[in-house]
Amino acid sequence: MIKIGIVGGTGYTGVELLRLLATHPEAHVEIITSRSEEGVRVADMYPNLRGHYDDLAFSVPDTAALGRCDVVFFATPHGVAHALAAELLATGTRIIDLSADFRLRDADVWAKWYGQPHGAPELLGEAVYGLPEVNREAIRGARLIAVPGCYPTSVQLGLIPLLEAGLARTDNLIADCKSGVSGAGRGAKVSSLFGETTESMKAYGVAGHRHLPEISQGLQRAAGAEVGLTFVPHLTPMIRGIHSTLYAQVPDHSVDLQKLFAERYANEPFVDVMPAGSHPETRSVRGANVCRLAVHRPQGGDLVVVLSVIDNLVKGASGQAIQNMNIALGLDERMGLAHPALMP
Repeated sequence: MIKIGIVGGTGYTGVELLRLLATHPEAHVEIITSRSEEGVRVADMYPNLRGHYDDLAFSVPDTAALGRCDVVFFATPHGVAHALAAELLATGTRIIDLSADFRLRDADVWAKWYGQPHGAPELLGEAVYGLPEVNREAIRGARLIAVPGCYPTSVQLGLIPLLEAGLARTDNLIADCKSGVSGAGRGAKVSSLFGETTESMKAYGVAGHRHLPEISQGLQRAAGAEVGLTFVPHLTPMIRGIHSTLYAQVPDHSVDLQKLFAERYANEPFVDVMPAGSHPETRSVRGANVCRLAVHRPQGGDLVVVLSVIDNLVKGASGQAIQNMNIALGLDERMGLAHPALMP
């Protein structure tokens, strides 16, 4: 049985980790930490977990105790994993970080977008970017895995087939993305209140969002060249889900795009390329570790539109984190993640 520790388990990604790990046949959560909720039982904070974690309570982070775990997940704000990563790695445990601390390869770029110096630049060379559909071989056996962000997951999976094939112009890619309010976290903020978000939709971060350099980094890797990307996120009045509408100029009309996408993801258990003409819905991925894609060429022109939907808390966070754990430990990649989405 894999011994699991979770640092920062009171937020939405933390409780989603607990929900998914509760039915994982090879995993057992030994420790979950929170300085502010020390002593509170998990099942008291999250009644949906009653009967699964009745004896588990939040505790103050202790490196020695966490080091006795096989895997430690960080479900924390940025900057927290920096402080503990090196010490934990020295104990022999693996780290799977759901924050942004190790996603960017350049410490200076990270500092620019996150407003503070990178706290562990010496570990960036070892950190593996945990997008399995691109980096599966590097994930196998990795000690430090950076789980991609939610927007970057949906955008990269949607555009990678075009860029890897050298079909899309790289100077003017557009990602028009919508997210549910759970993407803003569980903290109390006026902008996330029901009365502020319901029956309304708004764009934000148009001048520059923290996920922009991460998306650009991944797309550049796929294209083998610099990319010009316009990324506009929106807040929508739903709890879960991301819908990304992606635009790319593809002048070559000789390629069967449906076949291209189907072949690229034929062996990917958590990417579903839908039939031609489909319009995937966020509700079709609610609670599931899957990205559903559809590719269109409107009016037969040069502009290709890719529709990409994920659950931001599952394939966009905790589910992908467990997928990474399974790969890193040599388990069936689908273990604990094979359940279908919730509808309605």
